[in-house]
Amino acid sequence: MHGDTILLMTFVLALVAAFAGGLVARALRLPPLVGYLLGGLAVGPFTPGFIGDSQAMNQLSEVGVMFMMFGTGLHFSLKDLAQVKGIAVPGAIIQIALGTLAGYGLAQAFGWSAQAGIMLGLSVSIASTVVLIKNLTDEGLYQTRGGRIATGWLIVEDLATVLILVVLPVVFGPGEVEPAQLAGQIGVALAKTAAFVLLMLVVGSKALPWLLDHIERSCPRELFQLAVVVVALGTAMLASAAFDLSVALGAFLAGVVVSGDKLSHRIAAEAIPFQDLFSIIFFASVGMMVNPAILAHLPELLALVALIMVGKWLINMVLGMAFSVGVETSLTIASGLSQIGEFSFIIGQTGMALGILSADQYSLILGGAVVSIALNTFVFKIAGPA
Repeated sequence: MHGDTILLMTFVLALVAAFAGGLVARALRLPPLVGYLLGGLAVGPFTPGFIGDSQAMNQLSEVGVMFMMFGTGLHFSLKDLAQVKGIAVPGAIIQIALGTLAGYGLAQAFGWSAQAGIMLGLSVSIASTVVLIKNLTDEGLYQTRGGRIATGWLIVEDLATVLILVVLPVVFGPGEVEPAQLAGQIGVALAKTAAFVLLMLVVGSKALPWLLDHIERSCPRELFQLAVVVVALGTAMLASAAFDLSVALGAFLAGVVVSGDKLSHRIAAEAIPFQDLFSIIFFASVGMMVNPAILAHLPELLALVALIMVGKWLINMVLGMAFSVGVETSLTIASGLSQIGEFSFIIGQTGMALGILSADQYSLILGGAVVSIALNTFVFKIAGPA
């Protein structure tokens, strides 16, 4: 295989494997998502046969995250966010704290160091917005009150992750950290977040709808379609490159600011094919990262999966009931958040870069994420709302 064609071959064969896996999953009455994960595993570096470029696929999967979050923003207005902030903000903060403590306790039972325990706890506490949106949509729950609260809840978690990723290198990096230095780093992160949000709400809310309206009136359809792609991906990259924020947050806010435009339904329709294609790439790329050798640590893997899927479900169910949102809404929130995903990978990678997590410990986090993603759909059917 020539080096200049490895990306193309990886992309094509990952799609072929995901397609085949989706058909098999469908025949076995399993969610297609399980087939996409297995398809990625089949072309990954840890199984015989073709070895795909997992690093390149990870970058392509980021495009899936951007489109998924852009679509989320299109259907999740600022009014919706304001309506659920009283539940989503404190709920997400408390859940992150409790999830981190639970993960830390499990790591101590595994015999890990205290620092590695904190990393595991943080990884467990952050759920995947991409997985949540897909499962809510598939189950017809996205527009319900529980779906809106769960989505707002994870948007808050995404914002919290921005701060976590700023704090981790400062706290666990080489040398002692002065409290003033830590406070300064956090202050800078908050200021950048506030500046980007303000830019999008003041400037973006006028400029982006105007741009799309103008192109729709004066340009052919393919240019309008390209404009939608540029708005989604360009805003996401602006958030990352200029403000050190996640591409997911940037794409989400791009969707929010154009959601009130009269063309929002057409914008959503143009984005759907890209969203569907690259979301499959996202799940295939996750499957490529899994090393089946993690099964040698099966007891630890099962314990971690139990914490993610049962422990987090109980935590979020109790929090939902504590906020008096009702049983059905609490079930939606608890079921949707009983998984971990892309931000858990990033936290785990940060832990490895800082020398806190070993390769085996990171592989355990990956394994827990993949199993929880694959099984999360069943949580809605077993313990979700009727």
